[in-house]
Amino acid sequence: MFLFAVFAFIAFFVPQNYIHQADELMRNKFMIIISAFAIILGLGSLIQHHISKIKYRKEFWQYSLLTLVTMALTSIIGLFGGIEADGVLPTSFTIGDFTFKFDIQALYQGIIIPLGSSMFALLAFFMSSAAYRAFRARNLDAFILLFAAIIVMLGQIPVGTWLFPDLFDIRQWLLDIPNLAAKRGIRIGVALGVVGTSLKIILGIERSWLGGGSD
Repeated sequence: MFLFAVFAFIAFFVPQNYIHQADELMRNKFMIIISAFAIILGLGSLIQHHISKIKYRKEFWQYSLLTLVTMALTSIIGLFGGIEADGVLPTSFTIGDFTFKFDIQALYQGIIIPLGSSMFALLAFFMSSAAYRAFRARNLDAFILLFAAIIVMLGQIPVGTWLFPDLFDIRQWLLDIPNLAAKRGIRIGVALGVVGTSLKIILGIERSWLGGGSD
């Protein structure tokens, strides 16, 4: 861990081609292998979790059963149906006026995208309710946050720009100047935290990721 981390760090500052070629090999080849093992571990953990819920009839175990069945069907279609119905499965089947293709692209466009749209449509109402509770103007800071949020939301819809023609420009200024400054501050803080945690892992100070303590 220490050697690979130090090598990846050096590759940013050493201009020699062989260093960059080795770093490119690590990133493009080794990372694929590590990602494949991570997917296997993730799928194993997911299957084990849902099988346990089904076995002991925990709350909402029916959704766990649906998850496993859907995962199995998606895997079969992806492995044998191909991305564009170019696999060994039949290209499509028809039930009445509905035609379904045995490919991942049709599965994505016909099922996953509508489900995602429905989920985010429902989340919009929950977010609005949470924003109403969070933006109560109890003090000056909360009032500024509430006022800025109202301007941004009104500037996003046609009704707001129809009532106040300059509202879109004000909204864009809020997003480009104060909001961007706050986002950069947060990102700098997150980056410093990542650097600190990475150094602790590289130097062996933090070993909890190995299953041990951090002493």
